[in-house]
Amino acid sequence: MASNEPAINQDFIREIVVGDLESGKHTTVVTRFPPEPNGYLHIGHAKSICLNFGIAAQFGGQCNLRFDDTNPTKEEQEYIDAIEADVRWLGFEWAGLYFASDYFEQMYAWGEKLIGKGKAYVCDCTADEVRERRGTLTEPGRPCPHGHRPASESMDLFRRMRAGEFPDGARTLRAKIDMASGNINMRDPVIYRILHAPHPHAGDKWCLYPMYDYAHPLEDAIEHITHSICTLEFEDHRPFYDWVIDECELPEPHPQQIEFARLNLTYTVMSKRKLLQLVQEGMVSGWDDPRMPTISGLRRRGFTPEAIRDFADRIGVAKRDSMVDVQLLEHCLREDLNRRALRKFAVLRPLKLVVENYPEGQVEEFEVPNNPEDPAAGTRTVPFSRELWIEHDDFRETPPPKYYRLSPGNEVRLRSAYFVRCTSVVKDVAGNVVEVRCAYDPATRGGAALDGRKVQATMHWLSAAHAVPAEVRLYDRLLTRPDPGDVEEGQDWKANINQSSLEVLGGCWVEPSLADAKPEERFQFERLGYFCVDADSVGGKLVFNRTVTLRDTWAKIEQKQKR
Repeated sequence: MASNEPAINQDFIREIVVGDLESGKHTTVVTRFPPEPNGYLHIGHAKSICLNFGIAAQFGGQCNLRFDDTNPTKEEQEYIDAIEADVRWLGFEWAGLYFASDYFEQMYAWGEKLIGKGKAYVCDCTADEVRERRGTLTEPGRPCPHGHRPASESMDLFRRMRAGEFPDGARTLRAKIDMASGNINMRDPVIYRILHAPHPHAGDKWCLYPMYDYAHPLEDAIEHITHSICTLEFEDHRPFYDWVIDECELPEPHPQQIEFARLNLTYTVMSKRKLLQLVQEGMVSGWDDPRMPTISGLRRRGFTPEAIRDFADRIGVAKRDSMVDVQLLEHCLREDLNRRALRKFAVLRPLKLVVENYPEGQVEEFEVPNNPEDPAAGTRTVPFSRELWIEHDDFRETPPPKYYRLSPGNEVRLRSAYFVRCTSVVKDVAGNVVEVRCAYDPATRGGAALDGRKVQATMHWLSAAHAVPAEVRLYDRLLTRPDPGDVEEGQDWKANINQSSLEVLGGCWVEPSLADAKPEERFQFERLGYFCVDADSVGGKLVFNRTVTLRDTWAKIEQKQKR
């Protein structure tokens, strides 16, 4: 990680790790990041990635990347490749790359062991029958009619299930625990089901697949994971996690499952199922749409891995779920980009400005700092000529109160160039201003008046003859409400989709130094915000995504909180 990143805060998980090392329970720390390859990773996964890899690095241990690929009907190689790329982009490298499917043979053998011990049985019930007999949070479940099936019969059926003799859903293997348990997850959970489907990693070898709750603890034990860090929804699954390891008689020390609160972010959907809906129903252009909270979407929008890691550290690790304001994520990004992004001139909604007393055909070059926050970034030259582009919002024929930018008779500074005063305007047949004419003061070269007079506004500009055309995409939040689950009664969650979350601006102009900008390069367009070159920039066509505006509401909120 970068040396200028803040120190990692201590939290309850790290306290457990410290205690285990000091007690001698473990001599080294081994963690894992175990995504299911059924979609692209999102900002919530980034928190888990930073936590698991961060703890391993902090304590001199190792972190594995493991694909929990136990459901072939939803998993694809595309997702595997994307996950590997996302983890690396965030700045982490795994000690080992593993797949749950690589352990299927060993898991199957443990399934037979459980049957032989009388701790598992083959069940012929349908999914609905299993669900009906499970009971509720207040009522115990009812014993399965196959719960007392002889071990020899279950063993024979289990082997025939593997051999492919039965259709999908015909039989399952269930752990034999306690149908009256107060924890529903301990009421004889299914540990194997039949799925005649090709697997993206294991191919056509299997038609019998382990359930995640059975596979996960075994994977951890095989890899000698010391601390299995999960989100809070797995807290009620922990007794079964420990049961599987104990009943399979795996050697000590056993991995310890520890739960923490998952990330909930305002205006953001975190459910893979819902994100897949957005993609499949064409509400976004794909998993890497810059409006998506996926890591690939954030990357395409212009986020930096440093900002995401900083965000993960700032929100910390908690034991209770809470909602984090997305403005904190944006604040972390602004802080990072402010330090590193080169400044550029760009005009998104152009209005022609003609400097009438400037010599025709003359071109000057002005030195402009690349980044005032970083003197080592140096300067660049920006050409100046008689005809310029300015932002349409930087001129008002009839200015409102406290409007200090260009208006008839008013004088402003053109950044690093000259003072100019508006003298007249040109309108089209509809009465719209299409050109502003002005006069410049040659004695103000560089943006300062020799007589000491002041102006109240400084505007950016571009030489019309030298500017480079570009398309700019302005992104807003994907949802209209801060709480993604807050919908009107009877409405679908998609009722909160922001139909104005993307505005595409054609006819924009950027300074000539950007002509060769490459995808994922990030810049600050002065006075406009931070922008990133999009992957659609091909064949000389420049496309920029607005990453985030310059407005930093979060900083103002923090200031109020400190008072």
